[in-house]
Amino acid sequence: MVKEIENYRWRIVALLFFATTINYIDRQVIGLLKPFIEKDMNWSETNYGQIVAAFQLAYAIGLLISGRFLDKVGTRIGFSIAIIIWSIGEILHFVAKSVFGFAAARTILGIGESANFPASVKTVAEWFPRKERALATGIFNSGSTIGAIIAPIIVTFITLNFGWRWAFLITGSFGFIWLIFWWLFYKLPLNQTKLSKRELDYILSDNDIIPSQSLKLSQLLRFKQTYAICLSRFITEWVWWFFLFWAPDFLKKTYGVNIKEVVLPLVIIYSFASVGGIAGGWLSGHFVKIGKSLDMARKTSILICAIIVLPVIITPMISNLWVAILLISLATAAHQGWASNIFTLTSDIFPKDSVGTVMGIAGFIAAIGGALSATVISSILEATGSYILIFAIAGSSYLAAWLIIKIMIPEIKSLEF
Repeated sequence: MVKEIENYRWRIVALLFFATTINYIDRQVIGLLKPFIEKDMNWSETNYGQIVAAFQLAYAIGLLISGRFLDKVGTRIGFSIAIIIWSIGEILHFVAKSVFGFAAARTILGIGESANFPASVKTVAEWFPRKERALATGIFNSGSTIGAIIAPIIVTFITLNFGWRWAFLITGSFGFIWLIFWWLFYKLPLNQTKLSKRELDYILSDNDIIPSQSLKLSQLLRFKQTYAICLSRFITEWVWWFFLFWAPDFLKKTYGVNIKEVVLPLVIIYSFASVGGIAGGWLSGHFVKIGKSLDMARKTSILICAIIVLPVIITPMISNLWVAILLISLATAAHQGWASNIFTLTSDIFPKDSVGTVMGIAGFIAAIGGALSATVISSILEATGSYILIFAIAGSSYLAAWLIIKIMIPEIKSLEF
C-alpha cells in the first residue's frame, strides 16, 4: 500500500525541495556579493548588518502573519503568493542604489520567503503520517543546503561575466518557473482523485491521534510546548544565518579566500549540511521504526546533533583552511539534522490545521533572534575584528536549546484538548 502512494507523495517533497533550494539561492546572493557591493557602494560593516537585519525583521514579521495565512487559505494558494512576493523582492536588488534601497528589497524578500518553511511543514503534515514526516522534512530542508551549494557557482559565473547586479535579476526569475509546476501538480489528498480509499486512509491515519483542529493564537500560547519550540529556535537558528551571510567573509578575512576560491569550500560545507539534514530526519524515523518511542527518537537525535556542533567553537583558532572548513561543515550538517527534528516536533504535537500558525510563531521568534544577531555580529566584528566570540556562542547554543526541550517538553506527544 505504501508503495502505491509513494511516488506522488515524494514528488510533492521534490517540489518542496526545489522551492527551498530557490529560497536559499535568493537569500544567499547578497552574502556572496558582499565584497563587490561594499566596494561599489562604499558600505561599512554596520551598513551590511543593517541590511541583513532588515531582511531578518521582515522575515520575522512575515512568519507571524504567513503561518496563520497559510492555515486560512491553504498551502496551494498561500505558497504561490509567497514565492511571487519573494521573487519580486530578489529582482528589485537589481535596481537598488543605496543602503535604503537594498534594505527595502531585502524587506520584500524577507516577507515572501517567510512562508517557505511553514508551507512546507504544513504540506508534509497534510501528505505524510507521523512516522515518515522527519525524513520528508529532512529531504525538503536539504534544499536549503543545495541552494547554498548552487548559489556560489551561479553567482560567481554571472558576476564575473555580466556584473553583480545581474545575479539578483537572474536568480529572482527562478521562483516564477517553480510556480508553474506547483499549480500544475499540487492538490490536497482529499482533492486528489487518483488516490484510492486505502491510500487516503494511510495518509490520514494520524487523524485519530491528532484531530484536524484550528486553534486560536491565544490557545496555542497556553501550552509550554509552544514556548519550548520558540525558545529553542531563538537561540540556535541565528547560527545558520551566520554561516549563510558571514562564512564567505570569514574565509576571506581569515584565510584570504576570494570569490573564485570560495566556491569549493562552500560546496563542501553545504554538501555536508545537505547530508546532515537528511541523516537527522532518517535517524529519528529509524528510532521510531525499531520500536523506540517518539519522545526518545526526537530528543536523542536532537542531542546527537547538538554534540556534533560543539567543535566549531575552536574554528577561528585553526590556522589550516581545510580543518576549519571541516569543522564548519560538521556544524552545518548537525544544524540541518537538528532543524529536521525541530520542525517535525510541530506536527508531532499540534493539530494539522494549526501547524502553519505554530511554525509561524516559532519562525517569528527565530527570525527576531537572527535580526538581533546580525546587529550583534557586525558590532563585535567592528569592535574586535575577530570571530572568536561569535563561534564560541554558536557552538554552545544547541546544548542549551536541547536542555530547554528536555525540561519544557517532558514527553513529545500530541496535545490533549
